[in-house]
Amino acid sequence: MDAIANIPTVAHVIQQAVAPVFLLTGVGAILGVMTSRLGRTVDRFRRLGESDPDRHGQEMAVLSQRARWIHWAISLCTLCALFISMSIVALFVGVEMAVDLSDAVAMLFVAAMLALICGLLCFLREISLATGVIDIRKYRDDD
Repeated sequence: MDAIANIPTVAHVIQQAVAPVFLLTGVGAILGVMTSRLGRTVDRFRRLGESDPDRHGQEMAVLSQRARWIHWAISLCTLCALFISMSIVALFVGVEMAVDLSDAVAMLFVAAMLALICGLLCFLREISLATGVIDIRKYRDDD
């Protein structure tokens, strides 16, 4: 009978965990985009290194910087996903152990958001480096 009385409590925790789970899905999608960009950057670097590294030194240096920035972006967004996952676990552990872990959940969520913000800033810097090698004004369509 006691287990049946806990069903509404567990259902409420599941409802509270839905928003972080959706956020986790979004972070996963962002990570997919970032890993794709890293793969393309590494492939381009290898291709230039195999052809003539002396001739393409400047572009290879930019590619190296891009890889470093995207590495940090991926690391920080992965850390964000880990913090989100830990906050979901803390929600359930708190209910099952009848312990108030609301402060821990809040701190994990704030840490997740800070990691996501920093990861997105690193991603923005990588995009800036990627587009910086193109003179956009030269190729702009002025219709």
